[in-house]
Amino acid sequence: MSVNTAKPDTADSAVKALFGQLGTWLMIIATVALGFIIVVETINILFYDPYSDEYFLFRLAGSLYGIGIGPLTYLMFGSLLVALMMGLPLAFVTGGLGVAFIYLVGDALMLNIVPSRIFPMMTNSDLAAIPLFIFMASMLERAGLIEEMFNVVYKWMGGLSGGLASATILASTILAAMVGVIGAAVVTMGIIALPAMLRRGYDHQIALGSIMAGGTLGILIPPSILAILYAVVAQQSVGELYLGSVVPGLMLSGMYIAYVLIRTAINPKLGPPISKEERISFKDKLLLLKDLIAPFILVALVLGLLFGGIATPVEAAGIGSFGAMVVAAMHKSFSIKTLKEASITTAKASAMVLWIMFGASVFVGFYILQGGQEFITNAILGTGLSSYGILFLLMALLVILGMFLDWVGILLLAVPIFIPIVKSLTFDGLFGLPAVPGEDVVLWFGVLYLVNMQMSFLSPPFGYALFYIRGVCPPEISMATIFRSSLVFLGLQCLGLVLCILFPAIITWLPDKVYG
Repeated sequence: MSVNTAKPDTADSAVKALFGQLGTWLMIIATVALGFIIVVETINILFYDPYSDEYFLFRLAGSLYGIGIGPLTYLMFGSLLVALMMGLPLAFVTGGLGVAFIYLVGDALMLNIVPSRIFPMMTNSDLAAIPLFIFMASMLERAGLIEEMFNVVYKWMGGLSGGLASATILASTILAAMVGVIGAAVVTMGIIALPAMLRRGYDHQIALGSIMAGGTLGILIPPSILAILYAVVAQQSVGELYLGSVVPGLMLSGMYIAYVLIRTAINPKLGPPISKEERISFKDKLLLLKDLIAPFILVALVLGLLFGGIATPVEAAGIGSFGAMVVAAMHKSFSIKTLKEASITTAKASAMVLWIMFGASVFVGFYILQGGQEFITNAILGTGLSSYGILFLLMALLVILGMFLDWVGILLLAVPIFIPIVKSLTFDGLFGLPAVPGEDVVLWFGVLYLVNMQMSFLSPPFGYALFYIRGVCPPEISMATIFRSSLVFLGLQCLGLVLCILFPAIITWLPDKVYG
């Protein structure tokens, strides 16, 4: 038996080694070829007149001049897909391909598109809120507030069937209102809440699903980083977008909790309550709330200033960052080391977001300049679908993109193309339900987009939340179990998305009340 199993093992190893060597040589050949092309083109630029017919060996500048927008679409987005499948980072792939296609379709002078796309973004003041909110999240995380918050909610709800999973979702909702960053919420709640649920015999799918679904609420509930980026790209008010996303975010949180409580009420074995010995009196529960006073005041202050129109998003984020340091000091967690770690985390995350923005802006800007916007618009409007049919098609495309692309990349690649399409449509209401006022369409679509991005985080096979939770799961939990645990909550997100489409007032009511 040992002899028979050894031969296939040896054969498999030989095949893997062969493919590894082949991949290495392909990369070497591709690198050498690219280096040779760069050297030749550098000589052309330095020593030959770009307007003459003379060149050294060959010239790639303008070699695709006159190509139709259809073939160019396949070339640009096909190249993007291949590069991403090779594992190359999105930030540099989009920017690099954008510059490459600008050079191939135009000439060296056409590269002026690059600074003309990037500089307006660099001078947009709303983007300054992103590093400030990330710093606020990093500081609150290091202050130990997440553990304290979960402990409070866990003691309040642990006596119910499914109480721990419900507490996880509720704590994630509160956390979303504090930080607006997805990865930190899923990973931290996975480290804190998952072992507590597994020790008490919780069903794996409910335990994992509640952590992942709750963690993705940070995309929707203010102060969402993604909402700021959408507002910048779509020329939308950040305050209105934040207000529009409050009710859908709380609605989805309530749907998750209701599902967990109903499932565990029908079958208590899926989520048994904590033992009577672990429960505390109502008086002790009230005393625990003092741990949440400082963070609640901070969140109320930041969002209150923003929603009330007293402060801009940048000013509110600055106040929140300073308040986060005060809260950390109150919890005796503030130090030079903590400040340094939070600052480094902020710099890394902000640089990643901004590089993706710059790269995707160049890529999409060039594509739109070549007529890509009109091509996509005509292709979608030419399907003959109704306004709502086109809306569902756009939502489906966003879900598909979410299976493969980073959320910032989807925003920068898809939203600039989708917004003009949505603006050209009228939404008179389905089944006799209320219509969407024309002035609210961009706001309404923006919140639908945010809900859709939550779905992308849970969508197998490449949803980010699936891999965040994989990193903190015990080894006996398989990836298939994680995939299955996401499906029910993904269905609830689909239901929430449909409700927001059918009843647009879920999104528009609060902004209309505040801003009129």
